[in-house]
Amino acid sequence: MPETTWSVRVFHDGACPLCAREVAMLRRLDRRHAIDFVDIAQPGFRAQDYGATWAQLMARIHAQTPDGRLIDGVEVFRRLYAAVGFGWLVALTRVPGISHVMSWAYDRFAERRLRLTGRCDGACPIAPGGSA
Repeated sequence: MPETTWSVRVFHDGACPLCAREVAMLRRLDRRHAIDFVDIAQPGFRAQDYGATWAQLMARIHAQTPDGRLIDGVEVFRRLYAAVGFGWLVALTRVPGISHVMSWAYDRFAERRLRLTGRCDGACPIAPGGSA
């Protein structure tokens, strides 16, 4: 089995304009190639190959650790920012009050992400491959 060179594999929605900007920034900062970026909006993407469903990956941000474990939500952002050298910022997000607010805010954003990024109005029936 080949040795893993990344520390976190992030599953991102490449059809989401906000997500695409965040990924572009992370790619620029990832000088050590510690992040493996997987675009779940690409045709042919198979969530089941990673132990998840496409709906799960669309509902909130997910990542995978080198040992195959899936993580989601704010912890993914912590892993991504640690991978690009922002450990000080990650430490700040673990402070009890800040941690709770960040988790609450991310959960609210994830519930509304498709509407907030102009991908749909009202109910958002998104099909695999990123089409609404």
